[in-house]
Amino acid sequence: MIYIPIMNVAELDLNLLLAFDAIATEGSVTVAGERIGLSQPAMSNALARLRALFGDPLFVRTPRGMRPTPFAQQLAQPVREALRLIQGALQQHAGFDPLSSTNTFRFHMSDIGEMVFLPNLLARIKRDAPGVRIEVVRIPIKDVHAALEAGALDLAVGFLPGLTTGMRQQPLFREHYECMLRADHPLIGAKISAKQFREAAHVLVSYAGTGHQVIEETFIREGLESRIAVRVPHFLVVPMILARTDLIVTVPSRVAALFAQTGNFNVLPLPLRMPSFEVRLHWHQRFHQDPANTWLRRLMTELYAEQA
Repeated sequence: MIYIPIMNVAELDLNLLLAFDAIATEGSVTVAGERIGLSQPAMSNALARLRALFGDPLFVRTPRGMRPTPFAQQLAQPVREALRLIQGALQQHAGFDPLSSTNTFRFHMSDIGEMVFLPNLLARIKRDAPGVRIEVVRIPIKDVHAALEAGALDLAVGFLPGLTTGMRQQPLFREHYECMLRADHPLIGAKISAKQFREAAHVLVSYAGTGHQVIEETFIREGLESRIAVRVPHFLVVPMILARTDLIVTVPSRVAALFAQTGNFNVLPLPLRMPSFEVRLHWHQRFHQDPANTWLRRLMTELYAEQA
């Protein structure tokens, strides 16, 4: 059994461990000093301090170089592993290499976020960071803040005015609402008047906790609450409803443009005032300087600046 001397870890300088590892690897104080950039006297001083701290010779001069004692042999691998872990952590903090990364980034976004963001984002990820994976995590709005703080989510994307405390934000683009209806609607053609809008039956997409509640608030303010024929919790079902009914819907313009690509729907300006809004990135202050998170935010900002 090898005796391991008791010592105060607080007395141990990390540079001494670097010196120890270099001597253990090279078998020479001089060569070890050249490896880590220390002079021969500085290395000799480091070895003397190590011997005093550990109460062991550590390395003995022989015709084949500096040979480790049994205690030094036992210590060598744990020291090397500890230095490797520290170096890896420092390199991770120093930068993020998208080409070699295998990170999984987790987003919170709505169904419309998936439609607007994911296709372009995935195309860019495939080009710039082929090993990176993306997950969309659907959780209640009330839990998004805690998930961002804990690191369970990397970014939240959307119109989320409730995310404030402890959060950072970055605008992606400004958005406005438009009216959408089936192309062969029997009563409304290429234009919609305020009277037609008020008399029509509406689909309302109700997102609790998001800024899209402004749609319902506007309907209430304008006395149109009774014209809401159906409420749904997401946008993806809207095209199927419109295609089989005479209902109309108020949606963000980018969503309307995506649905209209099928040629089955008309997208018209709203005949009443409804405030525009900003779609933003949200992340927690804890991860503001994290290299991976910073890279992802920069990528998102560049990607949607190109489409502005």
